[in-house]
Amino acid sequence: MQQNLTTTVRGESLVSTHKVLRNTYFLLALTLAFSSVVAIVSMSLNLPRLPWWGMLVGFYGLLFLTSATANSAMGLVSVFALTGFLGYSLGPILNAFVSNGMGDIVALAFGATAAVFFACSAYVLTTKKDMSFLSGMMIALFVVLLVGVIANIFLQIPALGLAISALFVLFSTGGILFATSNIIHGGETNYIRATVDLYVSLYNLFVSFLNIFGVLGNDD
Repeated sequence: MQQNLTTTVRGESLVSTHKVLRNTYFLLALTLAFSSVVAIVSMSLNLPRLPWWGMLVGFYGLLFLTSATANSAMGLVSVFALTGFLGYSLGPILNAFVSNGMGDIVALAFGATAAVFFACSAYVLTTKKDMSFLSGMMIALFVVLLVGVIANIFLQIPALGLAISALFVLFSTGGILFATSNIIHGGETNYIRATVDLYVSLYNLFVSFLNIFGVLGNDD
């Protein structure tokens, strides 16, 4: 009797996990498509780049709103508002690369981002490895990145900016591994929050690759 009950609970948990994973990837695909459209519109209209404080207020304000509404239908509106905002912020960045004849850098950054995402997702989904041990490293990296970003706002040192981008690549890669593992092991049961975790990691990964390849391209 106890064994049958345990088997039933495990089966229900597995079905629930697969549902969260499926919904997360579906919503992630929709938000990526939406933010891409917004980025293209932003590029076409040649909209201005947001100041760093505007970016921080907009991002963390919408992130808080999404987290607060994640358990309601309003959460879907919030997640599209957040990803649309980040898509808008990409427009001026991409324009700067394209206008300087660095469209190949954009394509390379996109390819690298896709490769990292699929490789990390495939690894976790195939091995079913628990990546919760990364939480301590993620917190430490976040603190280092926060200090570095704030310092570079005032110092504007190219080498420091490159180092921050490299650390963001590590941080975002760890974020994809951790978020995917968290879903399949039942640590995250809300697909809206899971989508935001993966989307933000992809956004940071793409922008970081743009910065790194842009600097290396200029050095050439």
